[in-house]
Amino acid sequence: MRKVINKAKLTEPALFAYQVAQYVHPHDRFLAWTILRWLPAWVTPNTLTVLRIVLTPIVFWLLASHSYTFGVLLFLFASFTDALDGSLARTQDKITNFGILADPLADKLLVGSAVILLVFQNFNIWLGVVILGLEILFILSALTLRIRFKTVRMANLWGKVKMVSQVIAVSLTLFALLLDFPFLLTLAAGVFGLAIGFAVLSLFTHGV
Repeated sequence: MRKVINKAKLTEPALFAYQVAQYVHPHDRFLAWTILRWLPAWVTPNTLTVLRIVLTPIVFWLLASHSYTFGVLLFLFASFTDALDGSLARTQDKITNFGILADPLADKLLVGSAVILLVFQNFNIWLGVVILGLEILFILSALTLRIRFKTVRMANLWGKVKMVSQVIAVSLTLFALLLDFPFLLTLAAGVFGLAIGFAVLSLFTHGV
């Protein structure tokens, strides 16, 4: 992964220039004190983002093959790298335009693959259509800003809450299937509904 990132730096150096964080959240400081301090120096926020992208097809394969025990563990780990890369970027002033672009895309690939496999099979089809439709709108919006207006837009608060809600909903669905506990599917459907609401708020407040 480092070789891929280093090669990309030579092509688009402006995308990988470090920027100073405008703010650091309390959870960033907590993660910096508990986990991030133990990461090797070569682990950067972009490394974690690329790792999440690489893990996505593996998670997809595990879920598609109904290997829910390993699937849920790897899904949770991949999702957790989203918290780690953002906190690492902010606490060490390693924010890059590449990260701003790739981080939400990595989230959408991970959650989108889970939605395709889980939501369409276990919930009303329209729930999956709405979730994927909104994610496609986010991607098109970000691409339009980048290509046409040369602007990179960061995820806002509602976008982050949406991502957390989606991760919780997918996790509840996986545990429901793993434990054969249908009530968790009902909870997951409710959380997916909340995630849709947060996604609409994020879209109308210019987030990703």
